[in-house]
Amino acid sequence: MLRTILAIAGKPGLYRLLSQGRNMLIVETLDSTKKRLPVYAADKVTSLGDISMYTDEDDIPLAKVLTSLKEKQQGTPVTLDYKKASLPELQEFFAQVLPNFDRDRVHAGDIRKLIQWYNILVEAGETEFEDATDDSESTAD
Repeated sequence: MLRTILAIAGKPGLYRLLSQGRNMLIVETLDSTKKRLPVYAADKVTSLGDISMYTDEDDIPLAKVLTSLKEKQQGTPVTLDYKKASLPELQEFFAQVLPNFDRDRVHAGDIRKLIQWYNILVEAGETEFEDATDDSESTAD
């Protein structure tokens, strides 16, 4: 699911990929306006499926972090005021989600962005962060 959800540098919020053109993508905002717009090759676009968080061991895919956050929040938006929270408050909150995150490489802005994205996804009704194929691959070992 996260493969089709995009973050675009310089634009607030998250976007759903609708189609691809020759030199552009057509995306739709995840908010209630559902506004469609073109995104050109010059824009820096990142799929949420390609993002991971630093831990003390291996990097953890964003889908697993979001799933852990969903379990902690029981599927509801985060009520912590992440915009005004201090670094220790953010780290304490995030330690409940991902206890072994790398405190040197995961910055306050990263945690804020994660909470913001989670809230956007939950409010848009996107709560299945991990694909069913991810689960079957991990259990096939």
